[in-house]
Amino acid sequence: MKKILLPTIALLFSIPNHAQEIASASNHNTSEIISNPFDTIKNKKGQILKEITITGNKPQKPVSAARSGIKIMDLPQSVQVIDNEIITQQQAIRLSDVIKNANGVYVGSARGGAQESFWSRGYDMSSNNMFKNGFRYNAGSIPEVSGLEKVEFLKGGSALLFGNVAPGGILNLVTKTPKFEKGGEISMQAGSYDYYKPSVDFYGPLNKYIAYRFTGSYENSKSFRDYVKNDRIYFNPSFLFKISEKTQIIAQGDYLSADWTPDFGTGIIGETVLNIPRNTYFGALWSTGNTKSSSASLLFNHDFNKNWKLAFNSSFQSYRRTQKSTAQMNGVTSSGNWKRGLTQADAAEIIFGDQLSLQGTFNTGKIKHQIFTGVDYENSIAPSYTFAFALADYGTINLFDYDYSTQSKEAPFSKATQLATTNTQRFGAYAQDLISINEYIKVLGGIRWSWQEADVDTKNLSTAITTTSAKTLNKAYSPKAGLVIQPNRDMSIFASYSNSFTPNTGTTVDLKTLAPSIIDQFEVGIKKDFWRGILSTNVTLYQISNNNLAQTAQFQADGVTLNVNNNLKELVGATKGKGIEVDVTAKPTEGLNIIAGYSFNETKISKSSGTSGSLVVGDILARTPRHTANLSFFYKLPSGTLKGLSFGAIASYIGDRTGGWNDRYVWTEVPNSNPKAYTVTIEDRDIPLKGYTTVDASVGYEWKKFSILCKLSNITNELNYTVHENYSVNPIAPRQVMTSLKYKF
Repeated sequence: MKKILLPTIALLFSIPNHAQEIASASNHNTSEIISNPFDTIKNKKGQILKEITITGNKPQKPVSAARSGIKIMDLPQSVQVIDNEIITQQQAIRLSDVIKNANGVYVGSARGGAQESFWSRGYDMSSNNMFKNGFRYNAGSIPEVSGLEKVEFLKGGSALLFGNVAPGGILNLVTKTPKFEKGGEISMQAGSYDYYKPSVDFYGPLNKYIAYRFTGSYENSKSFRDYVKNDRIYFNPSFLFKISEKTQIIAQGDYLSADWTPDFGTGIIGETVLNIPRNTYFGALWSTGNTKSSSASLLFNHDFNKNWKLAFNSSFQSYRRTQKSTAQMNGVTSSGNWKRGLTQADAAEIIFGDQLSLQGTFNTGKIKHQIFTGVDYENSIAPSYTFAFALADYGTINLFDYDYSTQSKEAPFSKATQLATTNTQRFGAYAQDLISINEYIKVLGGIRWSWQEADVDTKNLSTAITTTSAKTLNKAYSPKAGLVIQPNRDMSIFASYSNSFTPNTGTTVDLKTLAPSIIDQFEVGIKKDFWRGILSTNVTLYQISNNNLAQTAQFQADGVTLNVNNNLKELVGATKGKGIEVDVTAKPTEGLNIIAGYSFNETKISKSSGTSGSLVVGDILARTPRHTANLSFFYKLPSGTLKGLSFGAIASYIGDRTGGWNDRYVWTEVPNSNPKAYTVTIEDRDIPLKGYTTVDASVGYEWKKFSILCKLSNITNELNYTVHENYSVNPIAPRQVMTSLKYKF
C-alpha cells in the first residue's frame, strides 16, 4: 500500500516515455511520496490537495515499448516488465539471468561466447527484435545489465510500431535516467571463478532545471571453462533538461568495451554431445575477442496540452567486434579426432535512427479516440572483413586425450583479403487508433508502410577494386487490429490480428529480387487483476503462420529443368506455430514478490516444396522447446526483530528441444543418367537435447544504508547445453556462489 498526492498521479500520466519514468517511484512497495521534477503540488488556490491512498503492484503507466501511451489493460497483447528491483534481488550479471523472469523467451545459443541469442514463440529475436530505449541495436554483444532500469518484453506482433521485426516479440532495454533527488549507491559483487565487479550509480539535480545520472561498472572474471575470461568496462551518463512544465529533453549515452575468450564449447559426434568434463576448453590458447559498443540518444517530449503530445527521438550507435580463434567444433570423427579450423572476424555497424511521433486523444460524439502516428528512419552501415590464414588449419587434436601443455600460445599469421560493407536504409510511416466505443468495448486499428533498401559494396583488398551488388528493395504493409472487452476495470478480454514481414535472400528463377515473406499472427487472451492488483494474471493463446516461406525453386527458368541451385528460390514453403502463455505476478503482502509463468509452443514445417535444400514437413523448428516455465519469489521482512532480512529463489525450466539445423531434403544426381535422374534423401542435421531445470536461491540483510546479498545458483549442479546452428555446443554454468555488498547514499 502506498500514499501519493492526487495531482502527482495526474502529472505522472501526462509525462510521455522516459520523462514519465523519471517522475515515478523506483519501488512500488515503499511508503515514500513520489518525487516530482516540477515545483508545485498545489491547486489553483495554492492549497495542498487532499492525500489519498491507492493499492496495487501493476505498473500505473503505459509501457514505453508500446510507444503509443496505451495502458496495459487496453493493449490487445501481452506485456511483461522486469524492473530494477527484480534485477537487483537476483543479482543478474547477464541478460540471460534477467529473462529467466520473462515467460516464453529463452536463450537459444551462446554463439561461441560472443553473445546470447534469444528466442520467443519459435522465432529468433537477435537480428531485429532487440531494442535499447526504443531503438534497434546490434545484438552481437552481451549487453551490460548494471545500467538497466528495467527490461520490457512486448509479446507477439510489433511490426506496426517497429517495422521489420520477427513475430515472437521484442525486448526493450531501458537504461537508468536522472532524478531530481540526490542519491546513489556503490556496490561490489564477487563470486566463484574469480568474479569481481565494482559498480557505481550517482544521481541528483544540478539545479531546478537540470538533473544528471551516472552509472558505471567494471568486471574482471574467469570462467568455469579453463582459460576463458572476461574483462568489461561500462559507463552510462545521462542528463534531464526540464525546459518547462510541458517540455523535457533527455540526453544519454553509454559505452561498453569487453575483452572475452571465444569458446565454441564441447565436442559432438553425430547427434551425441560428448561426455567430457564441463571445464575442458578446446579452443586455441591464443584465442581472443573484443567487442566495443557505444550509443548516444536525444529524447524530446513536448505536451501541447493534456491531450496532445509530440515526441522526437534521435539515436547514434556504434558497434565493432573483433575475434581470432580456432573455428566451430564440427566434423569430429567417431574416434574423437577434430581438425581445428581457423577463423577471424572484424565486423562493425553504425546505426543512425530518428523517430517522430504524435500522440493525442479526442472525442467524436461519445466515442473516444486515442491515436498514435508517426514516421521513423534508420540508416545502417555495416563493414565486415574476410581474412586468410597462412595455415590451412591448426592441426588435429583428440578430444578424449587432450593436453593443454602441448598447445602453442602463438597465433598464426593472417591478413585481410576483402571488405564487404552492407548499407541498409529503413523508413516507415504508421498510424493507429484505439477507439473506446464505451467503457466496456475498445477497438484498436492501425497500419504501417515499411520501405527497406540494401546493397553490398565489396572491395578486393589486393586489387583495390570495388563492386556493388544490385539493390535489394522490400516494401510491405503491416496492419494490426484488436478488440478489447472490459467487463470491469480489473479484467480485459482481447483478440488481435497482426502481420509482419521478413526479407528473403536469393532471387527468383528469373534473377529478380525475392519478395518478403508475410507472417500472420492471431492472438486471444484475458488479463485479470484480483484484489485490486495484489494478484495479476494473463492467459494468451496464439497462432503464427508463414504461408510463403522461401525455399529452393523446383525448376529453373525454363520450367522444365530441375533446379539444384539453392540461391534460386520461390515462396512455396510454410511454417505454422501455435501456443499458450500463462503469466502470474503477485504481491500478497508487504515485501513479498512472486512471479510465475508457463508457455507452450509448437512451431512446425507445415509445407515444403520437397526440392533440394528445402525443409522436411512435420519437423519442429530447431531451438524451440515445446515447454518453458519460471517461478520466483523474493521476500524482505518489513518489520520486527529481523527487519531487513530477505530471502528468495528462482526456478527456470527449458523443455526438450533440438539444436543444430532442421533436417532437409538433398537431391543427388545419378551418374550417367539420361535423362538426368536424382535420388532424394533426408539429411539429418538436428541434435536432440533433453529439458532441464535450474534453481537459484539467495539470502540477504539490509541495515541502514548497508546491504549484503548472497546467491547460490544452479543448486542442483544441472548439466545441459545451448547449441547454435553451426554446432557451438556450450555447457551451462555449474553451481556457483555470488555475493553483493552495497552502500546507499
